[in-house]
Amino acid sequence: MTLPTLFVPHGGGPCFFMDPDGGPPDPMWQPMQSYLAGLIDSLPERPKAILLVSGHWEEAVATVHTGERPDLLFDYYGFPEHTYRLRWDAPGAPAVARRVAALLNAAGFATREESERGWDHGVFVPMKVAVPDADIPLVQLSLRADLDPAAHIAMGRALAPLRYEGVLIVGSGMSFHNMRVRGDQATAPSAVWDEALSDAVTDPDPAVRASRVANWTALPNARFAHPREEHLLPLMVALGAGGDARARRDFRDVVLGWTVSGYRFG
Repeated sequence: MTLPTLFVPHGGGPCFFMDPDGGPPDPMWQPMQSYLAGLIDSLPERPKAILLVSGHWEEAVATVHTGERPDLLFDYYGFPEHTYRLRWDAPGAPAVARRVAALLNAAGFATREESERGWDHGVFVPMKVAVPDADIPLVQLSLRADLDPAAHIAMGRALAPLRYEGVLIVGSGMSFHNMRVRGDQATAPSAVWDEALSDAVTDPDPAVRASRVANWTALPNARFAHPREEHLLPLMVALGAGGDARARRDFRDVVLGWTVSGYRFG
């Protein structure tokens, strides 16, 4: 069985867990939470491991987390005290991490290993919703600090064999990420950006799709949507790993005035 690859929105900080008594999130975030909660059941089979690329980890070279029991890195600020005591205790997957490094090395990418860094909120916030029992091992892979879109698409291509080995490849970011604009200021331009991005991501020709998404700054409102593109780069990895598979928009909603989408390849 072949697994798809995914690009998912991870929300804003610990947005799904703001109630200290474990109640539902702000209604604005409920559609995104429901989408994330249904991810595993939407797959053709339950993955044996997850490889996740977050918009919150950058290194000079692609870096693979090899830890067996990573802690959590609470890399958000100004939220209620209980959100700094959240737990998501899934195991790491060192053997899968070594396989990731080997595939990248074989494709000519320099890699590094890291075992001490905690999983950032681009990992544990969406995964705590998607895998609440924390019973699927996870490996985190960093972005490259150069944020080269073509390189990240090529990294994804190198990792595509994992799809046939029971590993779910997930890019975790936000399709729109401009923290300086909210509400009416963002509504119309983010919708235009989202339609253009979605048209590029779902182009039926995989080669054209990759070219259009790599050239994302040519899309309307690109730098309005992403003054800095670290939250978009996980999409490139998911797209590259998806290869020739059919691409579709898997999720769309409006939060904070932003139109936000998720995508599936395969």
